[in-house]
Amino acid sequence: MKEYRVFLYTEGIISSIFLNGGKVNPVRLTNVLNEFAREGWEVKTMERENRRTLLFFAREAFIFVLEREIQ
Repeated sequence: MKEYRVFLYTEGIISSIFLNGGKVNPVRLTNVLNEFAREGWEVKTMERENRRTLLFFAREAFIFVLEREIQ
């Protein structure tokens, strides 16, 4: 039997607006996904979207559906 988890990944609003223009940090995202993998989660699907922040700014977000065997 399997269980699922939905995970939304975005960068913090301050770093998105002032430091990298709303783009996801690939190193940080890799670390997050590796932590899930150590817990037995596998990415089943992923979708990228742009989310509006404070009316004028957009930031990148990823929605992941994770799956693993029930432990």
